[in-house]
Amino acid sequence: MSNNIINFNWIGSQENFVDKPAVLQLNHIVVGRYGGNSNAGQYKNEDGCLIWLNEKEDWEFTILLDAHNSSESAEIIVENFVKESSQIKDLLALPTTHQTFKRLEEKILNMFQSPEFLSACQNVKGETACLIVLRKDKYVWWFSVGDCILYLFHPELSTLGQYQLNQRQFYEWIGQVNTFEQVVPCYSVGIKELRQGENHFFLTTDGLIECPNEPYSDPLNIYNSFFNSKESKSIHSMLKNIQGNNVRDSTTIVSWKVNISKEATKASNQ
Repeated sequence: MSNNIINFNWIGSQENFVDKPAVLQLNHIVVGRYGGNSNAGQYKNEDGCLIWLNEKEDWEFTILLDAHNSSESAEIIVENFVKESSQIKDLLALPTTHQTFKRLEEKILNMFQSPEFLSACQNVKGETACLIVLRKDKYVWWFSVGDCILYLFHPELSTLGQYQLNQRQFYEWIGQVNTFEQVVPCYSVGIKELRQGENHFFLTTDGLIECPNEPYSDPLNIYNSFFNSKESKSIHSMLKNIQGNNVRDSTTIVSWKVNISKEATKASNQ
């Protein structure tokens, strides 16, 4: 693994992290994984993630998956993206960010609506939420099906009470029950300009925010968790905290920070 190119993927069926909070550092990206508490009844992990990073080309691409009824639906998505990786990475390397976002959305829709993929989904057990996030240059783009969450932490945004970028959508999945089988597929896409300075991306499955006693249901509590310690240490203490609150559901976190030197849009009277 070279310093500036990373290819990583994981599915909870490979290693479930039940009762074992784990933090993995992939260059400047931190992955936190916790399978839930066995004494709360947990015995498996159906989350998954895929992370590609190319520092030289100035982008990070990540997929976060929260499946249920089995991890098969998460596996099929990861397999498809790995199979199409060279084509997708060509799009990520396009000279204009606007073209990358436009072409990437087209590519993903073609993948999810292809007869081969739809047919394969009919043969899996269960379905998954799927959040795809690309940061390139001073913009972040996302494609969201279901209820995984993308936060963006920046002082200028937090002052105005903005933390979350995507809207959680319930009753949307890919797999055995599949939004892309409908006459009109349901998903959401967004693009956000990043502010000047340090931008902190934080993706999580819902185990973190739906934990008993709700220590992280308010995004401000997540934001504040990073003030006094390194990112990996903060995420480890968050996982230990939900373990202490006897969480059953698994939690997967992908977190990274990017410094943006370019100026961001401001109001004409600012």
